Amino acid sequence: MPISAVATRYANALADVVTAPASAVRPENVLAELQVFESTLRGSPELQNALVTPAVPAGRKRAVVARIGALLNLSLISRNFLFVLVDHRRMAGLPDILQTLEVVLDQRLGFARAEVLAARELTEAQRAALQVELERISGKRIRARFGVDASLIGGVVARIGSTVYDGSVRGQLETLGRRFQQEI
Repeated sequence: MPISAVATRYANALADVVTAPASAVRPENVLAELQVFESTLRGSPELQNALVTPAVPAGRKRAVVARIGALLNLSLISRNFLFVLVDHRRMAGLPDILQTLEVVLDQRLGFARAEVLAARELTEAQRAALQVELERISGKRIRARFGVDASLIGGVVARIGSTVYDGSVRGQLETLGRRFQQEI
């Protein structure tokens, strides 16, 4: 699903604040706090409805956000961002904003995102070794997301941007097949 321009604007604005040299918070911490808040909303349809519906006055929504923010020990920047969303009736866009914020922060902090699919669940040691190898190959710091693709026979397939590194058994068999075709 495409991310809206509105979500991109809010994510970039928050990224500007948290990556500024004078910022008193770490960008990763703000993202984590907001993800916890969003998870809390997802866990309570009544709360989510109260913060999204226009029938509830903004003042009451702000009071609810302040109370939850205090309970979750959110930083002032996170709380103020949530107040902005309430004031501009954008709370329903929080999941898209956070998804975009994660990508924007990775870009600004010099990380490349990698999507890694394996035939089976990888151990932590395998994940760490694979991440080190992807960083070596790409020359960038990597934030990897790991998943399982049952259609793979074995091995892994990693995508960094538009580049695909195919270390799957199927990929190796296809490469061998092409080589044999060239030799014939």
